[in-house]
Amino acid sequence: MIIVTGSVRAEPSSLDDVLAISLEHVRRSREEPGCLLHSVHQDVEDPLHVVFIEHWADIDALHAHFRVAASREFAKNLGRLASGQPSMIVYDAEVTA
Repeated sequence: MIIVTGSVRAEPSSLDDVLAISLEHVRRSREEPGCLLHSVHQDVEDPLHVVFIEHWADIDALHAHFRVAASREFAKNLGRLASGQPSMIVYDAEVTA
């Protein structure tokens, strides 16, 4: 299983837009083949910090997700609304229990 964590810090004036496009992105992504989980969360200690958690069946499914035009458009739009560079870390994980 592939686990992806990502985060972005929204500009105060763009927070509503960041949350709206993020929710639209995760809902669309959940329908893609190989998507096991796709979620967006708002940090309760820092409401401008938005966090993404994704689980994918395998790396091919994640690569296919990155090739979806709507995913690339989301990333561009998110970057425009952010106060800094969004971050993403990809993990190759094995389920143990």
